[in-house]
Amino acid sequence: MLDNVKHTIKHTAIYSLGNIATKCIGIILLPLYIPRLTVSEYGILGILEITILILTQVLTLGQPQAYLRFHDSDDYAEKRKSTFFTIFVSLLVTVALFNIIGQRLVSPIATHFSQPSQFSVYFRLCFYIIALRVLNTLFLSVLRAQEKSVFYIVANLIKFGVILGANIYFVVFMKLGIRGILYAYLIGDGLLILMLIPAMIPVIVLRFDRRILIAALAFGVPLIFGGLAHMLLDMGGRYILKLLVNYREAGLYHLGYKIAGVLNMFFIVPFQLGWLPISFKMFGQDKDKRYYSKMMTYFMFVLIWAGLGLAFFYKEAIGLFARDTDYWNATVVVPYIILGYIFSGGKTVVNLSLYLTKKTNYIAYITFAAVVVNIGLNFLLIPVYRMTGAAIATVASFMFLYFVTYFVAKRTYPIPYEKRKLVTMLAVSLGLFTLATTMGNTPLWPRIALKTGLLLSFPLILYPLNFYEKIEIERIVQFFRREKTWQNDRGKN
Repeated sequence: MLDNVKHTIKHTAIYSLGNIATKCIGIILLPLYIPRLTVSEYGILGILEITILILTQVLTLGQPQAYLRFHDSDDYAEKRKSTFFTIFVSLLVTVALFNIIGQRLVSPIATHFSQPSQFSVYFRLCFYIIALRVLNTLFLSVLRAQEKSVFYIVANLIKFGVILGANIYFVVFMKLGIRGILYAYLIGDGLLILMLIPAMIPVIVLRFDRRILIAALAFGVPLIFGGLAHMLLDMGGRYILKLLVNYREAGLYHLGYKIAGVLNMFFIVPFQLGWLPISFKMFGQDKDKRYYSKMMTYFMFVLIWAGLGLAFFYKEAIGLFARDTDYWNATVVVPYIILGYIFSGGKTVVNLSLYLTKKTNYIAYITFAAVVVNIGLNFLLIPVYRMTGAAIATVASFMFLYFVTYFVAKRTYPIPYEKRKLVTMLAVSLGLFTLATTMGNTPLWPRIALKTGLLLSFPLILYPLNFYEKIEIERIVQFFRREKTWQNDRGKN
């Protein structure tokens, strides 16, 4: 099992780098955006980015996940190339129809906004970006299925560099604001698809199979609703903030989400990218359930520890990225969203039982129930607590999603997760965070030193609480012994 864990960690680390390259643009460019965008304009950008993500999720029709599931299925072993072609054609037709219809509706839709001419341009660019991202999502899933993680990261790093350079040109020098940012996204996604097309040629055969399409849609369509509902759950608060308050409040909330989203960007998404294909291959093998259980524990250990570090230093991070003090009010929502992401990460793992048993319809049902809870809480809390109310609604909704998914998944394919260890980690982290909040008036550098000490104590506190197994302690000791030997040998040379 240890080899499988190492294999998962390796691919997760590589995917993490690729995901950072594509997702951290919004964080890295904050010092560039903030002096050139008002808080309200940043709120508009946030709404547009969310809309792109949601529509991309809908229009992929769950087909990238279907391709991953079918790639290692014995039933489709002889039809892999026709499976890819069938799914590719269905998505190509989907995004073509979407753009034909969408471009005709742009002008009528834009008239409902304060600046129709500007929003008309924004929407047209968004539609093109969405089409490219739908196809790129499928192509990247092919690389995941083949475990070509190095190619995956190289392509995404190139995309990152192009988007970064295009942002500097269009936003700083051309002063195009939001339009320039969308131009940069369009160029980056266009280049990515050009890089990926040659890699798709060996896995394609010009044969459309209607039966494959029906099976792929049966697997993937429930994921549309589940994915859409999950995005609304994760991002819908910003729409409601705009509706009930204003773009400024939505902009501040969007910034808080960007900071807390480091957890999603660095850990949750890369873990899912690397782990899911490997988990499908492990299904039915000896000790597969122990592998799933231990990966849950290890993943949550890393996620909670990273979340604790982010919760300790998020105020300093916002001060670093946002020189404009108008943005500093975003700090209030960050701890809530971090906690929400921890439960979201746990849900990513417990979902596995529903994927393995092809009960993806339950994912849609549960997530939609969580969305209903989220919307209700948002409308209840935002009028009173504004963006803090939206953050509280997010935490409550993700907790609801995790626990309901856990109990449903347990009935379909029970996996013996180490519940005591999960609760112990969460309790210790909450205790350390509470202690760190008492240091608010401490001078900057002593405060950073004290918080760093608390952060490093997290794994040590778990030891007397019987968190580690004997074999795990032995592996840790072996690692440090090898590290010490390597350092000694290096010193001699």
